Amino acid sequence: MEGSKTVSAETFRSPLFALSSAYIDDLADKNTLFAITEGLGTPSRLADFSPRATAERVEQLQHFLGALDSPDNAPTDDIDRIAAIVMRERWTSALHLAQSGESDRTFSVLWSPVSELRQAFDLIPHETEQERERIVGWLGEVRPALATWKETLDLVATRGQLPSQRHVIGVAEQAVTYSEGTFDHLVHTVESSHGPQPALRAAAADAQAAFGEFGQMMKATYVPQATASDYVGEDRYLLWASHFTGKTLDLHELYAWGWDDLRGIHRRMVELAREFAPNSASLTEAIEVLDADERYLIHGEAALIAALEKIIADANSALENKYFSIDPRIRHCEVKLAPPGSASAAYYIGPNEDLTRPGSTWFPTMGATQFPLWRSISTWYHEGVPGHHLESATSLINAERLSRFHRIDGWISGYGEGWALYAERLMFELGFMSDYGAEMGYLVSQALRAARIVVDIGMHLQLTAPADLGVLEGLGDCSGRVWTPEMAGALLQYRACLTNIEATSEVDRYLGNPGQAISYKVGEREWIRAREAATTRYGESFDFKAFHKFALDLGPMGLDSFATEMARF
Repeated sequence: MEGSKTVSAETFRSPLFALSSAYIDDLADKNTLFAITEGLGTPSRLADFSPRATAERVEQLQHFLGALDSPDNAPTDDIDRIAAIVMRERWTSALHLAQSGESDRTFSVLWSPVSELRQAFDLIPHETEQERERIVGWLGEVRPALATWKETLDLVATRGQLPSQRHVIGVAEQAVTYSEGTFDHLVHTVESSHGPQPALRAAAADAQAAFGEFGQMMKATYVPQATASDYVGEDRYLLWASHFTGKTLDLHELYAWGWDDLRGIHRRMVELAREFAPNSASLTEAIEVLDADERYLIHGEAALIAALEKIIADANSALENKYFSIDPRIRHCEVKLAPPGSASAAYYIGPNEDLTRPGSTWFPTMGATQFPLWRSISTWYHEGVPGHHLESATSLINAERLSRFHRIDGWISGYGEGWALYAERLMFELGFMSDYGAEMGYLVSQALRAARIVVDIGMHLQLTAPADLGVLEGLGDCSGRVWTPEMAGALLQYRACLTNIEATSEVDRYLGNPGQAISYKVGEREWIRAREAATTRYGESFDFKAFHKFALDLGPMGLDSFATEMARF
């Protein structure tokens, strides 16, 4: 295939592993942001989001799926068998999204070329003169990269397939926010270590101006053409939900299960609130008591980073040997502050292939200067250790068992987010969140993920709310009503204790990324089922450490395949 790199099968344990590595090389060659994010090479052009790039992506996936079917790449053993399962499922899912146009027509503030372009600069080294010159060149590529996305937006608009105004406006405003100094921190950091950088400063200013101009263009050009409805319907939803979970789903069963789970979590939240805030008239008032409790308040960004770093370090020390084998190469996980314009949710970025860039967790301050830590303890087990960092970094270094594709690009939300939510539950079960603030933070996390199932499926499929939903503040009795964004936001505020800003951001996320939000609880349910089945089989001889090692050694995979493989433990 033109543009791909030839990899000798003799370098790898099998022809299938060679094919996997060839795919990663080819993807890095064609998708330069992927190459930057993963630390794979130094492309001169920053990104191409045009229809030509989509067509090339389809050709690429068809080529490698065809190669996967070749007898020359037949699995040679059990390790190969799993590698083939993962490649086939992920490549087929990506092909369906590209061919259907879904990958071009679906975007939001959580993901779009705008945020992807900006985020890439968080990951680029700038210690040497050559690296700084490269940054200057890539900043100069922001404007033409955005122009390629305009080509795709024009095509999508012609087809009448733009997302709703909510998402077009959201991304446009995000771009405008980036124009207001998004690269100032980068320039300041470089100049504080290496002196004045006039070329870098000029390139940063041009890139910021390009974001601003693009945002204004989006508002003027695409908002009037945007789709009226916020909802994608069941067929489109299932396509995305399958991509994010790798599982055949019964959405109506899942909707009912999510509501039942949320009901139980909410009952415990109310019980706990009565213990620490007996005079509060509502759960909202009890949460306000927690938010004002000096026992949990962190003042200033430096103190926040130190507190979150301690959560990760303490988890590493406490879990090593008894529950996990944590490789020394991945014990360190950085804590960073998310840049302005980010969504309100914390996130994780994994290390690069050679581990020269460590994994990192990112906290969005949303302009705040003091932080109620009770809200973040469970979250940092989710994002750091034993959550995303342990799972993702363990897969990355497991080169003996996992193909290069599997380790670098095979991550799937149902497995990974399911693991991270399971990790929170594990830490709660082990007693790490036994005081009332930490437990409430854990319950809020669980309530949010259960509520996501209800409102994500409910909105996109336009289902009626449960008959016992009851009163949502400001909206009256919402039982039996068809789900709306306003109802979803109110449920998140008053059943999952989000702030208004957080709830608004969450609703925008669900409407812009259908099917992704349910992957957390869907995945956690599979992890719990796998552990329950294993404890039933082994009884008192069940070994947490062995169970976790077996499961993480599998690497990320679709949840249907995961259930099949875990039955072998």
